[in-house]
Amino acid sequence: MTELLENLIIRPESPDATVTGDLLSDVLSQIRLTGDHVVSQALAAGEELDVAPQEAHVAVVTAGALQMASDDSTLVKVDADHLLLFPRGCEGFRLVASDSSAKVVVCRFLFDPDSLRGMIFALPPCIHLRPEDGGGWIEGIAHFLLLETSDVQPGAALMISRLIDLIVIRALRTWVHQGQTTGWLGGLADPRIARALKVIHQQPMQRWSVPALADIANMSRSSFCERFAALVGRSPLRYQNEWRLGLAREMLARRDARIGEIGMRIGYVSEAAFSRAYKELFGHSPRTEYARREASGGR
Repeated sequence: MTELLENLIIRPESPDATVTGDLLSDVLSQIRLTGDHVVSQALAAGEELDVAPQEAHVAVVTAGALQMASDDSTLVKVDADHLLLFPRGCEGFRLVASDSSAKVVVCRFLFDPDSLRGMIFALPPCIHLRPEDGGGWIEGIAHFLLLETSDVQPGAALMISRLIDLIVIRALRTWVHQGQTTGWLGGLADPRIARALKVIHQQPMQRWSVPALADIANMSRSSFCERFAALVGRSPLRYQNEWRLGLAREMLARRDARIGEIGMRIGYVSEAAFSRAYKELFGHSPRTEYARREASGGR
């Protein structure tokens, strides 16, 4: 998840390339997910793929082809070595084997509900990647997944979970490379907004003002706010606050320090102010989070 992210929207010769790559690592590291199920399904011609519509899935076609129909009657052919990512479930989509039989590897995963929720819900309902998009990794990872599903050795479940995590993050990275991003990832497509996002991420204790961020982006305040909100889906100050609280949650999970100390690390002047902001975003207090992690042994 923290590997170098090469060849993104901004090319390496651009001075903003490292800004974009580093920032994508930062943002994707905040998405927590757990993969818990992998199965290979063989479909006869015309047979529909059976998946729970409300659950997030990755599907990789390993043989034959599927027809994907959406609620708006759009038909898309999904050939072998194509990957489909459904971040919020498959509801509204119907996947049927084409004129011949097909084989599909299906991975189910769950997003941590306390991850930065704006990230997940800003993703499109379906991301479709083709072999030329993946550069060969889609076929390779599907093969490795199938090997792990037949492995009965201790630790197999953990391996599957980690592989699904890798697939989802790699799919998102590939999607960014296509340059058709929306929502929070869209901020990476604009070097000016990316510069502002970078300082928010790297200096969370700094209380960045809109004028200061606009200066970093080399934009007027009004243009900066409008562009930031359009691409990221949040105002600059709201995004800054959510990012800081997401970091705090990571520190609470690791039990790095006392609650008040963690609040001060991310720029809050008092534990009470930190607790109020944390509860507003995550629905429970940092003390509840801390106690839950203590009860689970920090897992």
